[in-house]
Amino acid sequence: MNDEIQLPNGAELVDGIFQQVLRPAACSKNRPALFLDRDGCVVVEAHYLHKVEDVQLIDGAAHVIGQANALDIAVVFVTNQAGIGYGYFEWPDFFQVQEEILLQLTASGAHVDGVFACPYHAKGNPPYNHPNHPFRKPNPGMLEAAAKKLNLDQDKSWIFGDRAGDLGAGFNAGLRGGIQVATGHGLRKGEKEGSLALASAEFEVLTMPSLAQVPELINLFS
Repeated sequence: MNDEIQLPNGAELVDGIFQQVLRPAACSKNRPALFLDRDGCVVVEAHYLHKVEDVQLIDGAAHVIGQANALDIAVVFVTNQAGIGYGYFEWPDFFQVQEEILLQLTASGAHVDGVFACPYHAKGNPPYNHPNHPFRKPNPGMLEAAAKKLNLDQDKSWIFGDRAGDLGAGFNAGLRGGIQVATGHGLRKGEKEGSLALASAEFEVLTMPSLAQVPELINLFS
């Protein structure tokens, strides 16, 4: 599959999963990560975003990512991309959108360390039809793959997302906690409630109106 598609720098398709390392780990010591859902959390929800002109960062997203950068916390996008599985758009469309997102973040002084995307869905078209792919959130596959490639400490890491399934992936990956935001699909019935239901002594759950209201990151990772 890699031979058929012009991949971005640092990227590969591993059994259909997009895995891109933009900034390799500088040392062998594990570090915490800020895992971010993309659509509806970092960028404005655009219903299967696939056009560059529709890319718009959510207010506060670049600031939070910049905070993580300054604290040497890895920033990793983990995004379900069923639109590819459905055939609504193709990988090159995804690459162009990703490039625009990264350019907008760079313009704001922020950067991302890795990007992981899963196109599989139970109702997807072959070869992306799968009843419950281990990399599709709320399954932890993308987070675990990122942890291996970027030397991440899952026990000290957090995930932000608009859906309960995003936090479910963090829970299943053994992260420290998750923050559910009310942007994107975050106001839909059941998303906040489903997220809060994941809270336990081992997994902390917070809810926020958006990334702009996230407290100082040092408080989360200390």
